[in-house]
Amino acid sequence: MRLQLDKLPARTDYVDTVYRVLLDAISDGSLAPGERVTQEEIAEQLHVSRSPVLAALRLLKKDGLIEDAPGRGVQVTHLDPDWVGRVYEVRGALDALAARLAAQARRAIDPALIAQGRTASEGTDLKAIIDADLAFHSAIYIASGNPLIAESAGRYWMHLRRVMGAVHRTSKHRSTIWDEHQAIADAIVQGDAERAALLSDLHIGRAKTNVVAQLGELLAREHSRHGAPLESALTA
Repeated sequence: MRLQLDKLPARTDYVDTVYRVLLDAISDGSLAPGERVTQEEIAEQLHVSRSPVLAALRLLKKDGLIEDAPGRGVQVTHLDPDWVGRVYEVRGALDALAARLAAQARRAIDPALIAQGRTASEGTDLKAIIDADLAFHSAIYIASGNPLIAESAGRYWMHLRRVMGAVHRTSKHRSTIWDEHQAIADAIVQGDAERAALLSDLHIGRAKTNVVAQLGELLAREHSRHGAPLESALTA
């Protein structure tokens, strides 16, 4: 395993911290789809016992980010473009609803979120890019006034993070994404609920098309490089 992790500071409960470290590694591609994960190596690199690593891996498996590997052990779950497309469909419905409700309440989305997002999009720090995107959409969920939206969307964002990590490395649309974010924020503060919902729906629709296409290309290149059956690469 090529992953390099920093030792964790001393504390009594490491499960949540180990979980977050591994989630970030899966999201940014440091732990690639199909890569085997061993308790021993992770525990050694993080300088913790195997118990919190095992507990964290169980949580990641429950979340669908880790799966049983062929033979024995576990590996990072493969990305399935069809499944990712379905996730974006659900996310699109939630985001459009959030934008509509936020606009009806004429909520203001903090301009600093967009400024930070534009700055992040110009760099190479994938975690910063993904975090900025999540922060913007989370602000709309909160502005909607319906806590069930954020709760429901949270189930899918952990998967969206890793998809975004996979495609943002080669994405040429980072600045366009934040132009779309700005337009949505403008419609919300102006109280134009129909336009806010429409712009949100178009935004997620374009993201879905772009992500699924790029993910398909990535998997095709991986298939060509290793000569493995493409069906196995798409197993989720």
